[in-house]
Amino acid sequence: MLRFRSLGSGSGGNATLVEASGLLPFRLLVDCGLGIRQLAVRLAQAGLLPEDLDAVFITHEHGDHIGCAHTLALRYRIPVWMSQGTHSAIGSPDFDGLLHIARDAKAIDLGGLEIMPFTVPHDAREPLQLSCTDGSAKLGILTDLGHATSHVMAHLQTCHALLLESNHDTDLLDQSAYPPFLKRRVGGDYGHLSNTAAAAIASAVTHGGLKHLVAAHLSTQNNRPGLVQDVLSNALGCQPGDIVVAGPASGTPWLQL
Repeated sequence: MLRFRSLGSGSGGNATLVEASGLLPFRLLVDCGLGIRQLAVRLAQAGLLPEDLDAVFITHEHGDHIGCAHTLALRYRIPVWMSQGTHSAIGSPDFDGLLHIARDAKAIDLGGLEIMPFTVPHDAREPLQLSCTDGSAKLGILTDLGHATSHVMAHLQTCHALLLESNHDTDLLDQSAYPPFLKRRVGGDYGHLSNTAAAAIASAVTHGGLKHLVAAHLSTQNNRPGLVQDVLSNALGCQPGDIVVAGPASGTPWLQL
């Protein structure tokens, strides 16, 4: 069985728990863009301690994703996977033998869980997003990209759940107080997905086995949960309440596949 839970998603910090159950559960933390104390609080809300984590995967070097990764790894002796570009971008710190280099389209076997990293267009050194499977269910995690390439779309096929960036409403971004350069960055091909872009992705990969669609990384200034739910539900032909929204502080409850 595979289950997952966002611990929080937004510009203030991103972290997602993925748990594969078996004889022994395997717990992966995807990004830890929080302070070490706040991460412990969020884990406790999920019924876990930091030492319950078996591995960490970092998608890219931006602070709201890498957060306390170095401290967490060294303090609790947790292996960490990230791209070579991400490691270089944070200054190539010493992880005391705990660092593993992730590469595009090279599967990582973690025992009860296999993860597949894939490159995405985003303004970072070597960003990777990923899918996770326990052999029977597949979760896709896709945040922080400006647009979906055919390579991205290929990796999202047959997902039973998708945690998908729905960063901004285009009109709200255009009308916002953001300076022009930031509007161009957020809305550009290497920035963040709009609601309509997220809906197009979701519509293209949906199938009868898609059980959960979680909207993530919403902008607090340029988006609204209700807008996201309306756009995504219209694309999938479901009810707005069927779309789960990951809050910046509350994240989501556990979602099971």
